Amino acid sequence: QSTWDLGRIRLIQLCYNEAHDHFQQALRKSPDRALGFKTAVTKLAVLVQLLLGEVPPRSTFRQPELRAALAPYLQLTSAVRFGQLALFNKVLTDHHAAFQADKTLTLVQRVRQNVIKTGLRRISHAYTRISLAEICAKLELDYSQDAEYIVAKAISDGVLEATIDNDAGTVISTETADVYATPEPAAAFHRRIAHLTEAHNQAVMAMRYMPSDEPDFADGAPRDQAEALELALAEEEDDLLDD
Repeated sequence: QSTWDLGRIRLIQLCYNEAHDHFQQALRKSPDRALGFKTAVTKLAVLVQLLLGEVPPRSTFRQPELRAALAPYLQLTSAVRFGQLALFNKVLTDHHAAFQADKTLTLVQRVRQNVIKTGLRRISHAYTRISLAEICAKLELDYSQDAEYIVAKAISDGVLEATIDNDAGTVISTETADVYATPEPAAAFHRRIAHLTEAHNQAVMAMRYMPSDEPDFADGAPRDQAEALELALAEEEDDLLDD
């Protein structure tokens, strides 16, 4: 199976890290003239990064041949980066047909949760205490009950370091811990090493080796014999021409 197919399978199975690795391999192996394939893979790679909570590099969207096709995904990335749910809803409405044509609409709708998480994280960094009603207004949610559920889920998942005061209806942010005192840097470093190791292994597997039926000229003797044979044949041809 190709890395493209494996990436799509892992995407369906919600194995986003593995899917991202397969899509990166597909991009490296794709020829430059396969513009349609490269565009399709890049779109899925961008969505997988957003679902992982990462922001794709801007160079991805600056490729001249992909700039127009990736314009909706650039706007989607901006919504995730700044945690703006209103912008996300606008992008989803404006480019609904494009996402449907790309068969990525379901994945785009999944990104909504990451937009909300980013928005909550930015709010918790800005306020030590904020009411659920204000969170509902800032995230442009329909009901304050939704805000309470979303905040509770974010705290449970470790996205927020905060507590909910149910009596007062407020969210109290706790002091931000030193990120370097947590296992997160080591985990991120491990992911990058694993990605580079996999890229190296794929490059080694893709190398072309000399077929076994060709003469091995590692040593000097076989090469000398071949050259002597060629010289003898050339002299024989010269003699025939002289005759």
